[in-house]
Amino acid sequence: MIGFLVAGLVIGALARLFKPGKQNLGLLATLGLGLVGSLIGGTVAWLLGTGSIWELNVLGFVLSVVAAVLLIGTAESVAGKK
Repeated sequence: MIGFLVAGLVIGALARLFKPGKQNLGLLATLGLGLVGSLIGGTVAWLLGTGSIWELNVLGFVLSVVAAVLLIGTAESVAGKK
């Protein structure tokens, strides 16, 4: 469980680095979006046949970061409209 949280934080932090501009997200939002991104990326990698969603693999990690970048962009657009 702790490893899953750390992976989500790392994925969220990488997604914030790859997303251009300044994001107004706190640590918990970064962690949450990283966790959700890792679940989405792991699921897509699993559907492509790379192994279990809970295994660490390169394709799952890359897809997780991409999913987290998209989630951060979506969160910014939703938060910006308020």
